[in-house]
Amino acid sequence: MPSTYNDLYLDTRRALKRNGVDSAALEAREIVCCAADKNKEEFYRDSRLYATPEIEARVSALLQRRLQGEPVAYLVGEWEFFGLPLIVNEHVLIPRSDTEVLAQQAIDYLKDYPGARVLDLCTGSGCVGLAIASRLADCRVVLADCSEEALRIARTNARLNHLQSRTAVLQADALAPPTAKFDAFQCIVSNPPYIPTGDLADLDPSVRDYEPHLALDGGADGLDFYRAIAARWKEALLPGGRLLLELGIGEADAVMRLLRTEGFGDLELYEDTQGISRVIAGTRYTEI
Repeated sequence: MPSTYNDLYLDTRRALKRNGVDSAALEAREIVCCAADKNKEEFYRDSRLYATPEIEARVSALLQRRLQGEPVAYLVGEWEFFGLPLIVNEHVLIPRSDTEVLAQQAIDYLKDYPGARVLDLCTGSGCVGLAIASRLADCRVVLADCSEEALRIARTNARLNHLQSRTAVLQADALAPPTAKFDAFQCIVSNPPYIPTGDLADLDPSVRDYEPHLALDGGADGLDFYRAIAARWKEALLPGGRLLLELGIGEADAVMRLLRTEGFGDLELYEDTQGISRVIAGTRYTEI
């Protein structure tokens, strides 16, 4: 018997729930929309219409891949962050709601600095830097990453959201000192790799087996990138400029000590919706 789009959605949602997927409703809708090449509005509009057998087959194939562990964002090839549609694939981390704390704190800070230069280091998909550029039209944002594949995605996302005139995409290794073209930033934001190497094997399979380890592995204790950014990239900040970093769970105290050691002051922690310290911010001070 033919199925309506709503039937396909309900069947997919039930299958995901049975397999322990927390966001079954959201993921079921994304799978059906992808299979039918519809956006959300079109899906709701057409929910009582019958789907073709070809669309039913595509839904089934996508569902099976999801049940095998592949993240839904990679299945559909796009994910939303801060209201922006972003292309994602296996070369970049999937943007998560926790990271919106980093974007929002940077935006709040930069409102007092019209025309500021901003660096999004370890940009991946470009999600944080593009969120800043979308809300602060007079800021100029550099999206930087060591991965050529990630930079291609970031560049695509800048075009997709009509932000290419406010952004530049440059290659940079966060573990190395910045080159001369990286200077005079009012603000540096970064969601760096921060998972201890020994913990990678214990990650959820949907992360461990699909998301890029280059963007996850923070070294033996998870702090390699924090050390490098605090020690080396502070020189890319203007005196009085602000550094904002996303934190892994339980890393707040260690990163705060690192920033203090490197001369950062006015240190502040910001929590995510679960009450976890998710972002640290500090101001670069220089000796007079």
